[in-house]
This record gives sequence, C-alpha cells and structure tokens, in this order.
Amino acid sequence: MSDNTSRETTSKVERVIREYGLGDMGETLEAYWTGETEEQYSLRDLADFFNQAVLGAELNQKNANQLEGEVENTYRLLTDETVSSGIQIETENSLARDGIDVEQLKKDFVSHQAIYTYLTKYREVSHKSKVDNTKTQIEKGTNTIRRLQNRVVAVAETTLTNLRNTDRIELADFEVINDVRVVCNECGQSYPIVELLEMGGCDCMM
Repeated sequence: MSDNTSRETTSKVERVIREYGLGDMGETLEAYWTGETEEQYSLRDLADFFNQAVLGAELNQKNANQLEGEVENTYRLLTDETVSSGIQIETENSLARDGIDVEQLKKDFVSHQAIYTYLTKYREVSHKSKVDNTKTQIEKGTNTIRRLQNRVVAVAETTLTNLRNTDRIELADFEVINDVRVVCNECGQSYPIVELLEMGGCDCMM
C-alpha cells in the first residue's frame, strides 16, 4: 500500500494511537462515548482525555519525572487559551529540555471533530445515551464533580510544589483540601455537595 493510500484510509486518531503505543485507546474512547462505563464523555472531553494520554506517553518515553496530576496540568498550560504566552513558552521550554519535540507533539493533538470522525467512520459507532433516569443522572453528576474536585486538588498540589521547589514561595509540608459545600437558602443547612447528591436533596424538602 502506498503512503498516500495509507493516509486516506487511516484517521489521524488511529495513526496517533499506533505511533504513541496507546494500545486499547480506541475501545476506551468508544466505551466513554457510548456510556458503557460509569461516566459518559462528550467529544471535547474525549479529545482532552486522548491528548493527555499522548502527552503522558511522550513523557514516559523520555523518562521525564511526573508528579500526580502533572500531565493534566501540563496539557492545560499548553492548550488553554486563558494561560499567558509567557507560561506557555516556559512550559514548552521545560518539555524541550526533557528531549520532547513540542511542535510535533502539539501537531499530534487531535480535535473533537477528529474524535467524532474516528468513532463514527472508522469504528462505526453510533452515539446512544444511557437511560435517562434520576439515579443514573445523579450518579453521573456525582462522578463528574468528584473527578473535577480531584483534578483541582492535583493541579493545586503540582502548582504549589513547583513554586516551592523553585523558591518562589515559602511553604512547608502541606495538604490541599477541596471542600465544595451547598447552602440551602430555605433552611440554612450546609452540605458537602457529594453528600447532598447522595442524600437526594436537602432534609427540609423531604
């Protein structure tokens, strides 16, 4: 098969999976999109998930030291439009010092449209939501909040550690606590958000 024919019959997502040794990533993307797992991802979430896996694989290949949550934070610093150009350049330079071709890495990141094309055209997957019942939606919401809380804690820990290790702040051993609470304006009772969801609402409404 010629290179031109190969490019026409292979999606970018499939090529990147192969080149970065992402194994069963195709099955994982399919499961997350169709809701076969506890969580059901949007296409944009899947693109971020995929690109973070690409970044993680590249860091592992270069034997770059990784703290918990660092892959997600590094990806954010590379791609988030709200991050300043100075921070992005500093992040790119740090990756380059680890021997990573940052320009090629960013070219290998995929869009949510590429994920959609890969799933529908190359894997022939149709998108079907889980049964829309109360329990499923509460569980989905709870899992999403927990995932985001864990991500916030990981990013905060990584940021504080990096600032401390580069002598930008003074900080001893520390722990980051992310406690999101909901206050009912009817009765004034306060709940941790996950507890409120698991209870099914505020006591005063039951």
